[in-house]
Amino acid sequence: MSDEVPRQRRVRYKGTHPKKFHEKYKELNPEKYAAEMEKVKARGMTPVGTHVPICVKEILKVLNPQPGNIFVDATLGYGGHTLEILQRILPQGRVIAFDQDSLERPKTVQRVQTFLNEKNVDLACFEAGAINFSEAWNYLRQRGANKVDGVLADLGLSSMQIDTPERGFSYKVDAPLDLRMNPSQGIPVREIWNTLENDELEEILRNHADEPRARQMAEALLKTRPQTTTHLAEVVQAVMKKAPKKIQEEEGDAPIRRVMQALRIHVNEEFTSLEKFLHELPLYLKSGARVAILSFHSGEDRRVKKSFQSGLREGIYSQISEDVIRPSMEEQRNNPRSKSAKLRWAQRSP
Repeated sequence: MSDEVPRQRRVRYKGTHPKKFHEKYKELNPEKYAAEMEKVKARGMTPVGTHVPICVKEILKVLNPQPGNIFVDATLGYGGHTLEILQRILPQGRVIAFDQDSLERPKTVQRVQTFLNEKNVDLACFEAGAINFSEAWNYLRQRGANKVDGVLADLGLSSMQIDTPERGFSYKVDAPLDLRMNPSQGIPVREIWNTLENDELEEILRNHADEPRARQMAEALLKTRPQTTTHLAEVVQAVMKKAPKKIQEEEGDAPIRRVMQALRIHVNEEFTSLEKFLHELPLYLKSGARVAILSFHSGEDRRVKKSFQSGLREGIYSQISEDVIRPSMEEQRNNPRSKSAKLRWAQRSP
């Protein structure tokens, strides 16, 4: 008998290019089809199932990682920022990362460990805690890493979460309305309708996404209680049809994105987690250590800005970024998902 592995036929799809997530066999195997992935990136697109780290040069300039440093990547994601930092702190340095996403974290850990094996360095220089970044201080204390040289937090959604239909983060594909960062915890959006009153949902939409039609949206959502992403989009679009034609054209799909953002923030308690993280952050920063935080909407950026300003007044931080740092125009062209990113930093006082 032959020991040859049977050749696996590629996924079949209609037309000249795959459209559905599971059909994009090349993009879902980036290591095998590296050349094809570079072509996708050259077109200013992010390959399905991958994530392009944002503001890498700017973050490295701010954090200035040195050999032997200990860094925290509070939001591991695809691991792009962690890999960049590791290259500068090895072989004696260490990255302690956190990610609550039970689906994506194991894949990233494997990816980073492969990199470390290729570098022939101890795998102990990297660890990934299965927690929300708001629990960073407790995690570090329990492991004796009370002080670190720098911290990075990328508060945005990862491309993998957006691109995976069953996660329910995109209205462009019909999927169960979920929006949980950790699909093994909490309840999905489609199950929260019975727990909310109109006033509560209106406040969520207004406070979490600055939605100007919060009352109308809340009433429509609780009346229809959408169970899928496309159904939610239809409900929002029905509300928008009552607005003047000019407003509809100017807004486009922004109302759908705002509503989904607000609901995602609510079910994941994102603002509560961010505020706890910001409050405890100085406790594990060494004297002179820096923190860099990437945010992607006004609610996040406002909290980061106020925390840093308050820390500067109280003498916790010796300096903070005077202005927000934005991705370069070149990066925004090459990676459209970076357009809304805002970077702020602070330095711990001596």
